[in-house]
Amino acid sequence: MKKFVKILSAMMLLLIVACGKTTKTDGPSKVNGDKVDVVVTEKLVVNEDVEFKIMHVNDIHGRVDAGKYDGMGLARVSTIVKQTRAEDPNVLFLDAGDTIHGTVFAALTKGASVVRVMNEMGYDAMTTGNHDYNYGLDRIEKLQNTMNFPVLVSNLTYKDTGEKVFKPYTIKTLPNGVRVGIFGLATPETAYKTNPTNVEAVTFDDPIAAAKESVAALEAEGVNYIVALSHLGVDEDSVYTSIRVAQEVDGIDLVVDGHSHTALEEGMWVKDTLIVQSGFYDKNLGEVTVKLGKDGSKIETAKLFTKKYAMENIEEDPAVRVIVDEVNTENEKITSVVVGETPVLLDGERNDVRAGETNLGNMITEAMLAKTGAEGVITNGGGIRASIQKGIITRGNIISVLPFGNYVIVKEITGQDLKNAIENGVQSYPDTRGAFPHVAGFSFKFDPMNEVGDKVYDLTFNNGEKLDLTKTYKIATNDFMAVGGDKYTSLKRKKTVNEYESIEEILGEYIKANGITHTTIDGRVFAGKEKIATNMDKKVSNDSVYTVKSGDTLRMISKKIGIDMDAILKENKNITNPDMIFVGEKITLPKAN
Repeated sequence: MKKFVKILSAMMLLLIVACGKTTKTDGPSKVNGDKVDVVVTEKLVVNEDVEFKIMHVNDIHGRVDAGKYDGMGLARVSTIVKQTRAEDPNVLFLDAGDTIHGTVFAALTKGASVVRVMNEMGYDAMTTGNHDYNYGLDRIEKLQNTMNFPVLVSNLTYKDTGEKVFKPYTIKTLPNGVRVGIFGLATPETAYKTNPTNVEAVTFDDPIAAAKESVAALEAEGVNYIVALSHLGVDEDSVYTSIRVAQEVDGIDLVVDGHSHTALEEGMWVKDTLIVQSGFYDKNLGEVTVKLGKDGSKIETAKLFTKKYAMENIEEDPAVRVIVDEVNTENEKITSVVVGETPVLLDGERNDVRAGETNLGNMITEAMLAKTGAEGVITNGGGIRASIQKGIITRGNIISVLPFGNYVIVKEITGQDLKNAIENGVQSYPDTRGAFPHVAGFSFKFDPMNEVGDKVYDLTFNNGEKLDLTKTYKIATNDFMAVGGDKYTSLKRKKTVNEYESIEEILGEYIKANGITHTTIDGRVFAGKEKIATNMDKKVSNDSVYTVKSGDTLRMISKKIGIDMDAILKENKNITNPDMIFVGEKITLPKAN
């Protein structure tokens, strides 16, 4: 009987749409645990030709203001969205996660300031990125009560009850009558790409199964179009990607994606599903135009509004600007406090700290070493989120570098545990990875050509002692890695000796007391075989030209081939900015002496 009623309801919905009428629904069907009681149907066909737009952002990471290394700023994003809606109200605005964390603006209010901006901009829905859990799951749940839009995650359940943590999906009915079903997907990588204790009460379920369940539920509720709002990404390194979802789940029209920081200018087609992603830091705003025909046809066109376009043509939304200025003024009382001054750039650039040693990484770990008196320190490059420019250093600068509030923990681990930790950190080199280790108290060498797990050699402590795999050491790290974050499993469940305040506080104290102790790197991390380095002149004579590959930076190339970056720049006068090199570009290498 129950099944008959469900089928009858679906038939009635079909009749309503055929007559050109709609019923607005903004919530999902009743969800029991991780099961949804639905009848599988198909998306309904519209009764007349219609058009609507879906605008989208992802991986904003709290970048509300425009900046040299950031995007156009949310005030300009808001203007574009509002102008588009003024021309035609049939517009949805979606966010694919990693939004409420990552800057001083966001951190000092634990995301509340970003939510104020999002409410003013008129968001329709968001899903969660791994960094949105950095304040803890309970913080997102509290913030949701202040949001004018739903948080959607279909594959997140409480361990104790099996119930969904957030709404799995929502249905938005546009002014033209089109019913758009939207469901959310969070990456299972969140379990180790935020502090694992932040999400210990929940399980990130299989996104494929959750997507199939959501599509079936939405089809049964009589929608015309289905969107997966996904923080899975398109990186091959990930087990679950949006590409895989599109390949394995039928019925999804559009995937609005995030996580991999990929700018898909015109989208990516996988079977009959369009995947879109706008990059990161609001450097682009995505727009998908959808045309549905009464004959069942569908045309989707994707494009990006770029930062360059916005900065030249778009004025800031004054309503958003007022909120941002108000928050910045309040935050300035805290962030403007001066802690020191640096004569050089302290390098915290993403591609540098995730693939090698930097002066800023060295100083952070030295500060942790001085504070704790441990025998060694290891912290992950992914926790270093910004550089500090030459000149005055404020507390705000330091919070921008270390926005996660991670605190320092000293653990007792064996030499084998320490080696395993370093092996984990360097396994992807020279590819960038957040787990790349920055260290103090010891130096180490590794051969990138060796098999994973057998790359590290010659780990030597500052007192001259070589690593003893059987000996127990006191090693300082951050609380994220201490519980297995970034797959540092060899540090997990080891004895905690002591705990200290947050890393940004420790770094601020260190700079106040000691000034800038590391203007350059000192070679505590060496990549390669020493005999290769000493015979590099032979390599250079054979390979006098290097072709830039995807993901390369000039610093990475310098480390890879063992030639000083300044020497490469001297040889290539056409390179005026070492951060601006392009795939396929030919770089002349200095001739051997």
